[in-house]
Amino acid sequence: MKHLLNGGKTLQTGKRFRIFEFKQDCMKNILCLSLILGCFAFSYGQQPVRKGSAETATISLPTVQCEECKDRIEKYLTREDGVLKATVDFKRKTCKVTYLWDRTTIENIKTAIANIGYDADDVAADPEAYKRLPTRCKKPEDGGGPEKK
Repeated sequence: MKHLLNGGKTLQTGKRFRIFEFKQDCMKNILCLSLILGCFAFSYGQQPVRKGSAETATISLPTVQCEECKDRIEKYLTREDGVLKATVDFKRKTCKVTYLWDRTTIENIKTAIANIGYDADDVAADPEAYKRLPTRCKKPEDGGGPEKK
């Protein structure tokens, strides 16, 4: 019987078993795996780091009518996750929102405004929420608008 380290046959299978070839195959696998992981880590590290940075956007609110609308939108938006500050100018029909870009998006904020019952840029108001608005907060063509004196 030859020594197993020198390429002799094993007793059970009859196949050649070489310890040094087995170690080389393992080393090749480990080397390939480490290269793949290294490439992944390098490409992941190239992403810009802006964690926690705030962005400001202006949203057009064509259906805002009064001070009550302003208060309703500001109060609702400050409860949204990631929104730091919301300022509505009902005379100019705009909303200036400061938010954390890694926690929400401008599209989510527009959708939140639409869920209250107001149009936000290109996002139409939710019809059910619009029905629940007070009459003075609805569009003039629906009989709403500021009270007449």
